[in-house]
Amino acid sequence: MPTAAEMVAAAKAKVENLGVDEVAREVEEGAALLVDIREPGERQKDGYIDRAIEAPRGMIEFWADPSSPYHRPEFDPAKRIVLHCGSGGRSALAAATLQDLGYRDVAHLDGGIKAWKQAGRSVRQD
Repeated sequence: MPTAAEMVAAAKAKVENLGVDEVAREVEEGAALLVDIREPGERQKDGYIDRAIEAPRGMIEFWADPSSPYHRPEFDPAKRIVLHCGSGGRSALAAATLQDLGYRDVAHLDGGIKAWKQAGRSVRQD
């Protein structure tokens, strides 16, 4: 049975891993939908990246699946989606899951919001 760390490593090998500057550029250009998969308490505590939509990890498959009664229209398998979490593990796993659901242009922010903040990028705190 694989460990969680092995699962994350396998997901990172399967998906596109983006750095902070790459994600910032794509978001600023409107080239990608940025999805924050952290839990609401994490967003409240650590802040969030402007323009990121909230989609907790526990709902991502249901919200992203067009055949699900819980599907959200902002999830479009034909569009570019970049996921992020706290440090990059959950977002890598979720990006791999979206690929399994048929999404072909999906990536994640390697290092998550932690890397974003360490790079001096701003976060919103409401």
